[in-house]
Amino acid sequence: MNLTSPSQVKEWCLSNGFHPNKVLGQNFLIDRNALEAIVDAAELPAVETRPRVLEIGPGLGVLTEELLRRGATVTAIEKDPVLAARLAESLGNPSALSVTAGDALDCIKDGTCDDYPFLVSNLPYQAGTRILLELIQRIEHAPETMVVLVQTEVADRLAAGPGSKTRGLAGVWAQLDYDVKTVRKVAASCFWPRPEIGSSVVKLTRHHRNDALAPETRELFHRLTKQAFEHRRKQLGAIFKGVIESTARAEQLSNEEWLELAKGLSSRPVTE
Repeated sequence: MNLTSPSQVKEWCLSNGFHPNKVLGQNFLIDRNALEAIVDAAELPAVETRPRVLEIGPGLGVLTEELLRRGATVTAIEKDPVLAARLAESLGNPSALSVTAGDALDCIKDGTCDDYPFLVSNLPYQAGTRILLELIQRIEHAPETMVVLVQTEVADRLAAGPGSKTRGLAGVWAQLDYDVKTVRKVAASCFWPRPEIGSSVVKLTRHHRNDALAPETRELFHRLTKQAFEHRRKQLGAIFKGVIESTARAEQLSNEEWLELAKGLSSRPVTE
C-alpha cells in the first residue's frame, strides 16, 4: 500500500473496518513532500551507522517506512492496539523495527523511551505537548534531536521568544535545553482525515548550555515559571510578593533571565 496515497489509505481503512479515532488524534499524513521534509530535518547520520530513532504514534506507518528506508533502527510506540498489531507485518516485518503497544506517556515514565538519539514523530494532536514535555523532564535520557509534526499553534508556542504573545510554559521549558525552530508548515489537506487546523514541523536540538545546572536550580526554574505563567496577566512583583521586584510579566523574560532569578533564589522559599 502506498501510504501517501489518500485513495489507498481510505480503501484500507474501509476494507478493514477501521475508523480513525479523534480522541487518539489519528490524522494520517498522506503528503510525500511533508513526509520527506520531516525526515530531512532530522539529519540522520549515514545509513551504515543505523541511527536509533524513537517514533511515537506511527499510525499506519508512513513515517516509519521512510525512516527504515533511510537506514534507521526504529522503535515505534503505538497506543491503538489494532494499528500496533498490524504495523510490523504491513511493512514486511523488518528486523530494524520494534513495535511497542502502549501509551507513550506511560512508556516515558517507565524508561522505555530513554536514551534514543533521535525522536521523529507525527505526534498525536491531543497529547503532543505533554509527550514532549515529559520527554524533556527526563533530560539526562532525552533525545539529542527531536523533529515532530504538531498543530501550528503548538509549534508557535514552542518556538516563541520573550515578549511574544504566544510565549508560554511549554516554550520556556523546551528552550531550557533545546534550540527550537519551525521547519515548515503543513496544510490540513496533507492529512486524512483532514483536521480542522494546520500543522507545522518543529525541530528541537539539544544545546547543552545548561547541563551544569544544579538540580535544585533546575527545579526552582520550573516552579517559578509554572507559577508565573499560571498568573500571566499579573506582574511578577505581584505574583512573588516580597521575593521578586519586577513590573514585567511572565512572557517578557528570556530563559536566561528566568535562570538568573532561579539561581539567585535557590536558597529562598517562593511564596505567592
